[in-house]
Amino acid sequence: MDTERHPSSRNIVAILSRGDAVARRDATPQNSRFVCVFEALAAVGVEARPVIYDESVSDTVRDQLLSVDGVLVWVDPIHQGKTRAELDALLRDVAARGPWVSAHPDVILKMGVKEVLYQTRHLGWGTDTHRYDSAAAFRAEFPSRLKASGPRVLKQNRGNGGQGIWKVELPTSADGIVRVLHAQRGSLPEDMPIENLFARCEPYFGWGGCIIDQAYQPRLPDGMIRCYMSGAKVAGFGHQLIKALIPPPPEGPDAPAAQPGPRIMHGPDAPPFQALRRSMENEWTPRMMETLGIDEGSLPVIWDADFLYGPRNATGGDTYVLCEINASSCFPIPDEAPAAIARTVKHRLRRAQKVRAG
Repeated sequence: MDTERHPSSRNIVAILSRGDAVARRDATPQNSRFVCVFEALAAVGVEARPVIYDESVSDTVRDQLLSVDGVLVWVDPIHQGKTRAELDALLRDVAARGPWVSAHPDVILKMGVKEVLYQTRHLGWGTDTHRYDSAAAFRAEFPSRLKASGPRVLKQNRGNGGQGIWKVELPTSADGIVRVLHAQRGSLPEDMPIENLFARCEPYFGWGGCIIDQAYQPRLPDGMIRCYMSGAKVAGFGHQLIKALIPPPPEGPDAPAAQPGPRIMHGPDAPPFQALRRSMENEWTPRMMETLGIDEGSLPVIWDADFLYGPRNATGGDTYVLCEINASSCFPIPDEAPAAIARTVKHRLRRAQKVRAG
């Protein structure tokens, strides 16, 4: 990539993802898994360039990002043992020098972590939720809560792919024994002393800073609804029969019955999800922004809110419980979402140009 600063009238963004030296060498818009986003941006007159990140080439990546107007980031919080710690510092530096970054690391720390479940528990998407800020608080408070309220779900603050998410319940009357099931694919239920669970979870207070504790949702087998957002507007939905935190059948975790179903994508106008859309656009997202101190222009160009079905209401209708927000690396996405991303990017670029022009 040409790292010389281009004229301000040109609209150029970088699409940043993680990869190795081969991926950096061969990266083109056409062979990228984000090709649909490249095409949608081109359709609205925005040039997008692929940038492949690794900690070993951070200085080169910084130069590349400083040569564009904006940066769209698709990097998981944890990937093959690597976190985003160094990347987030780089992105903060780039954003401070001019290009806008989506999602900005500071915005991710507000909304794209499990702590948001605790901070927004008062919204209509909330449920019985608690936060443990230290291993000592976790040891002191969790056992009595588990005994009093039934199965719980523990979540490390930052993670993806089910890493650090545990269903915990009391299997028998045996004192000090808990049954746990990790959300990662292939996991099996384990009975263990609760002290072993404390030991497994203690590292989460390092990288993530806290553990979030939610009530288990019995309607989990009905599936998860992923509400895709571009800025403050719904860009589509995905519905999937998930298997995480559901014990596998007797045939084992590799059996066909233990595998999650396909995620069925829908556009933003899909009839089954219009009540959820109204809640997201008209109530929950604005109240989340107010609670967390996020302005609309800082919302990620693509993010999603994952919902489980909560208890049915008095009329038999569905309610929804937020189980996480993904703001670091939201992909794949519905067919309608790339165009929504492109519209949001175009709007952000125009706003940034007006700010620079005074």
